[in-house]
Amino acid sequence: MKNIIYNMGYFLKEAKTIIQLNLLSNVFSVLSTGLIFFILAMVISGWWASSHVVELIKDEAEISVYYNEELDNDRILELIKNIKAIHGVQKVRSVDAIEAYHRMEEIMGKDAKVLEIFDDNPFSPFIEAQINLEEMNLVLEKLHEIQDIDHVRDNRAVLDRLKSISSIVKFLGTLVVTAVGISTLVITAHIIRQGVYSNREQINTLRLLGAPEGFIVLPFLLEGLLLTLGGGVLAAALAVFTLNNVYGQVVGQLPFIPLPAREVLVSGIIVLMLLISITLGILGSLFGLLTARSNCV
Repeated sequence: MKNIIYNMGYFLKEAKTIIQLNLLSNVFSVLSTGLIFFILAMVISGWWASSHVVELIKDEAEISVYYNEELDNDRILELIKNIKAIHGVQKVRSVDAIEAYHRMEEIMGKDAKVLEIFDDNPFSPFIEAQINLEEMNLVLEKLHEIQDIDHVRDNRAVLDRLKSISSIVKFLGTLVVTAVGISTLVITAHIIRQGVYSNREQINTLRLLGAPEGFIVLPFLLEGLLLTLGGGVLAAALAVFTLNNVYGQVVGQLPFIPLPAREVLVSGIIVLMLLISITLGILGSLFGLLTARSNCV
């Protein structure tokens, strides 16, 4: 280890020389790897954001319980107590017709003027219950057993769609990660094999002089690492630019979507891209060196 650290300047200089031998090809390799990593970063960002939205909706899952409006206050309080006692129900509160009207006004925004055509309040009072989404089926079954409940409205259909979208993004993310891993390994291995082949005479000379294998292969390992790291840095820069623009558009036009904090997502993507590029650079270089050994016998 001390020898490696002591000779690191030499190894970096040799890696630079190897890269310069096929400079144009290596530049295109960095660009192609960067674009591949950028696609990966966007897929991971989409998966991260969609999972965050689904988890928040799970935590805020609410159902609306409508009852006979002729019930007196005592019976309504009894209904609230019975609903609260159901396993899986977390919070319960009563929403009167006036509050329901104002909620719809906020949702409709400028289109709320259409509500003015009604002489009376068209909305009914209801009981709002926050529930554990995993217990939704059990909660709904218990609610149907309670007398004086006319209708229960839940957001299961919307949430199931969000879950499906999240699953699709996750599946696509897995495919993209696999494709990125394979393509990066192939590109890096090919570059290393070309470098070994171009320098086979120098490698054989070093072997005849008694140089250890680690001393010979380390510049090639650094070459692959630097190229993939360059692609990772390029992908991270493109991802930061894209995410900042996307967040600016979404927050400006759809402020009600609970996206994860931009700083957390951006910093996470940067770290992830650098770690992936370093890991794949080392693995691709080792694979390229392993397959190129026959060229330097």
